[in-house]
Amino acid sequence: MASGKHMSHIAHQMLSQAHTPTEALNIFTDKVLHKPLNLRPTSPDPTSQDARAKRRLKRLRKAEHLRRRQKPKPLTAKEKRVLGIYDISKEDQRYEIYEPLNRMWVGYMWEILGLKEGEHAYVTAEGAGPKLASADYHGAELEVVRSRCVGRVGCKGIVVKDTKFTFEMITKRNVLRTVPKRHSVFRFEIPHPKASESSGQNDMPNDVSNTEEPRHLTFELNGSHFETRATDRATKKFKQRRMDDL
Repeated sequence: MASGKHMSHIAHQMLSQAHTPTEALNIFTDKVLHKPLNLRPTSPDPTSQDARAKRRLKRLRKAEHLRRRQKPKPLTAKEKRVLGIYDISKEDQRYEIYEPLNRMWVGYMWEILGLKEGEHAYVTAEGAGPKLASADYHGAELEVVRSRCVGRVGCKGIVVKDTKFTFEMITKRNVLRTVPKRHSVFRFEIPHPKASESSGQNDMPNDVSNTEEPRHLTFELNGSHFETRATDRATKKFKQRRMDDL
């Protein structure tokens, strides 16, 4: 009965056409009839995972943990402009708010130029020029003395934003003015430490208190040759060169 079933199998019939009856029966028995069939479960037990799968799962969990701890991605320049992060609100456009900033800037310039109270310091163009060219002008009180645009001449205020191409200043009328640097000359004054310190003058004799005080140091900036950001000026080396437009 068993051999009759084997003879009717399509695999045995095909083998019989190419081999002898004995060889066909042996091949059919070894390769087809007694071939092992490995069954694989559709849902394996998690505890039966191999070492490779465990390492992969551990790596994925670690990556997910690091993603949660990462700092948020910084905003782009376009996103900052859209959100108005650096815009000054109307309530903050008041001159008295930035007067302490101007006093701090004056002290900053004293330190740069080496000015000290009670000492006479000589400021020369060769020594002070490179220092002023690389200084930060946030808080400086600038005045436009020359410009191609006549309407800008006389504009005076405290710098609240020193960009690459413009100065944004708060005037005493609480108006925010944006003045381009190109084709404009700015003037600023630095009071001498001895002249700015008024403490103790009332206790001094009249002949001493009426002595002539040192004049303020006055400087002028050519905006066309000052078109750099404040952070870039700190590390930039300036060289003396001919300026035909002066």
